[in-house]
Amino acid sequence: MVSTYAWLWTLLAFVLTWMVFYLIKKKKAETDEAEERRDGVADVIIVGAGVAGSALAYALAKDGRRVHVIERDLKEPQRFMGELMQAGGRLKLAQLGLEDCLKEIDAQQSNSLALYKDGKHGTLYYPKCSKYRQFLRLFPYEPNSRFLRNGRLVQGLRKKAASLTNVQLEEGTVKSLIEVKGVVKGVTYKNSAGEEITAFAPLTVVCDGCYSNLRRSAIDNKDEVLSHFVGYVVKNSRLEDPHSMHLTFSKPFPCAIYQITSDEVRVAAELPADSIPSMANGEMVNFLRKTLAPQIPEAGKLRETFLKGLDDGLLEVKIHPNKSMSAKPCDRRGVIVLGDAFNMRHPIIASGMMVALSDVLIIRNLLRSLPNIGNTKKVSELIKSFYIIRKPMAATVNTLAGIFSQVLIATTDEAKEGMRQGCFNYLCTGGFRTSGMMAILGGMNPRPLTLVLHLVAITLTSMGYVLSPFPSPRRFWHSLRTLAWALKMLGAHMVDEGFKEMLIPTNAAAYRRNYMATASD
Repeated sequence: MVSTYAWLWTLLAFVLTWMVFYLIKKKKAETDEAEERRDGVADVIIVGAGVAGSALAYALAKDGRRVHVIERDLKEPQRFMGELMQAGGRLKLAQLGLEDCLKEIDAQQSNSLALYKDGKHGTLYYPKCSKYRQFLRLFPYEPNSRFLRNGRLVQGLRKKAASLTNVQLEEGTVKSLIEVKGVVKGVTYKNSAGEEITAFAPLTVVCDGCYSNLRRSAIDNKDEVLSHFVGYVVKNSRLEDPHSMHLTFSKPFPCAIYQITSDEVRVAAELPADSIPSMANGEMVNFLRKTLAPQIPEAGKLRETFLKGLDDGLLEVKIHPNKSMSAKPCDRRGVIVLGDAFNMRHPIIASGMMVALSDVLIIRNLLRSLPNIGNTKKVSELIKSFYIIRKPMAATVNTLAGIFSQVLIATTDEAKEGMRQGCFNYLCTGGFRTSGMMAILGGMNPRPLTLVLHLVAITLTSMGYVLSPFPSPRRFWHSLRTLAWALKMLGAHMVDEGFKEMLIPTNAAAYRRNYMATASD
């Protein structure tokens, strides 16, 4: 009996001791969180005030967070990437409460994609939600896009974020991340006066664009330059069809012409990564005038507008690298990487801003569940789910951009040229094929598996074109090579994005249910 009582008292003492230590540890953790929030100037530091950074700053500040945004240059950006806001991107802006930033910047409505190849023409329209209600699963927004001046949109987003009292928008150059015991605690930066300052916050978000100097400090990822775009603005011009993106299957690379404001037209021509004509000695103008201009169709004032920009002296000519970089999770605590610093794809389908805004919306919704983001462990656990939730939209856009950009390159290879022609034929056929691809392009139906099925159908169409008018042994061989090339391209993206994420529709259904359901939050 004495032995039994001794064991019971020992067990009781052990339980009580464990409870005391547990409560002390829990209290210490809560105290640390409270101290970090009380002592820190901000809850979140955001490096970069582009589309992603400004939108995130506004979204988090609306939820009561104190946000410190550090941007290298607060003047209006002069860049020609990011000049099309897809329908899905407009939905994300509305869900973040930022759609009014598209107003008063002279943005132009876009309803379609016009394709031109070898004298043939096809127009692809965004599907009407009422007509394809079941197909689009009640996409709740007007199915059209907006052409715009990227710098004007960025300035509007910055103004919207800075209008909130708990947002500090500051011009400065971030030099490095501050790391303590494996946890990022803030940044070191130089302000506009040249003073070096350290800023602390429980969470740092790096979204300083495609030329990010902090990316390597947070994730092990490298970008690849695929090609370049040379672009210029044609002043005092308006296309006969200003509501279409005009894409010419020119040789060797495509050329896009579109209306960015009521009286300005953008010309953007793709160039090889390893052979860019010189601007200084006039090679660029000669290439555009003598090689590319004859391939631009005369319909709709396209060639006339193209040449007008050359005659006016290329006042705003810019050359921009087309980069690609797969998204790799950031496993370091206290920091998140977003936007072009995190994930890039070929800009031919103009969906980068849509992916960035989708990522911002997901991050905002995940962080809403935490009353205090000072607990970096809990934040890190939430961010792990971010990399899964974002996949339907990101994987669909990344795969479409990667494959489409390769297919559009003209070549003497019969198999690849067959795919190029087959893609044009498939897109211009109309019906379910055209509407389905346009729904994917516009971010209205972000389902990787649906994209895979369309890509398979395009491949079969291309093989049929190669085999026509009758399947000779030579044509049969080239059709097999077309199939092999298509499988190689698709396989590479499946490996990069993940077979499960691409082929199992569970995540896509959850994404559409949670992030495509309403036009406002």
